[in-house]
Amino acid sequence: MSRRAVIQSIGHALPTKVLTNADLETMVDTNDEWIVQRTGIRERRVCEGPIECTGWLALNASREAIDRAGIDPLDIGLVLCGTVSGDFIWPSTACMVQDQVGAKNAGAFDVSAACAGFIYALSNAAAMVVTGQVDHALVIGVDSLSKQVNWEDRSTAILFGDGAGAVVVSAMDDSETDRGLLGTVLLSDGSGSKFICIDVGGSRYPWGSEQAEGKRNKITMMGSEVYRFAVQSMGDACCKVLDKVGMTPDEIDLFVPHQANLRIIESSAKRLGLPPEKVFLNVHKYGNTSAGSIPLGLYEAEAEGRLKKGMTVLTVGFGAGLVWGANVIRW
Repeated sequence: MSRRAVIQSIGHALPTKVLTNADLETMVDTNDEWIVQRTGIRERRVCEGPIECTGWLALNASREAIDRAGIDPLDIGLVLCGTVSGDFIWPSTACMVQDQVGAKNAGAFDVSAACAGFIYALSNAAAMVVTGQVDHALVIGVDSLSKQVNWEDRSTAILFGDGAGAVVVSAMDDSETDRGLLGTVLLSDGSGSKFICIDVGGSRYPWGSEQAEGKRNKITMMGSEVYRFAVQSMGDACCKVLDKVGMTPDEIDLFVPHQANLRIIESSAKRLGLPPEKVFLNVHKYGNTSAGSIPLGLYEAEAEGRLKKGMTVLTVGFGAGLVWGANVIRW
C-alpha cells in the first residue's frame, strides 16, 4: 500500500505587542489611510525584548502542534523549519526546536525560501513521509522580520510582522484516508534576487568588514517589481498545481494565500474565479509574516470552522529568491 502525508494537527504563536498603523504614523512618514489602501494592513505583531524571537515563536507553535496531535516527541523523525530570520546564522532554528521539544530521534534542518518557506518545507517533509524515511515530521513556518526592517523606510516598515505556525505531518495508508498533501509545485527565478534582499551578514559582506561598508543591512525591496512578480506568479503557481493534481478551482473549498498584500490576494482569487467566501484573509491583523503567513492562516481558518477535515485547501506563496510555489492539501 502507498503512504499519504497527512496533516494531523496545527499550532501557532504570535508576539504580544500589537503595532498599529497609528503607531507607525509616529515613526515614519505615513498614515493609516495610505497603508490600508495600498496593502490592506491595519496592524501587525512584533517581537520585543531578548526573549521574543524566531526560535521562541517556533518553539511555542511546535509545542501546541505536538500537544494537539497527541504524539510522543520521540516518534518525530524530522523537524523542518522554514525561515530566513533564524536566531543565528547557524546553528539552525530547527535544531534548537528539536532539542527543546524533546524530539531526540529526529533529524533537523532549516529551509530558506523566504515567504514561501512553509510551502517548501511542507513539500520536503511530505516527500520523506511518503517514501518511508520518517513516519512523523514537524514542519514550522516562522519569521520575525521586524528585526530586519529599517523603521525609517516606509516602503517596508508598514509591511512586515512576526508570527509562526507549525504542523505535525504523519504517514497514513491510502486505503485508510484520502487526506494529505495532494500535490505541490516549487518554482524559482534567481535573476530577481535583487528585488528583495539584505546584503550584509553573509560570507560576501560580513558584519563589520570593509566589504560591508555602504551595503544594505536591512530589508530592501523594489516594490513595483515585486508587485508585478507576485500578481503573475501566485496565479501561475495555483494553475500549475491544480493542473498537476487534476482539479479545477471549483473543487477548492478554501484558498489560503500568503498574506502579503490584499490587492495581490484579490487579483489571484479573481484569476481563479474564487468567490470571497472561499478566500481566507488575516493580512489586516498581522501583515506579512513571511514563512509564518500561510500556517497562521491555516490555523485561524481551522479555529473559525472554515477549514475542516476532508476539505480541500489551496495554498500559495512567493518571496525573496525569487521563489514561489503552491500546495493542494486535503485537510
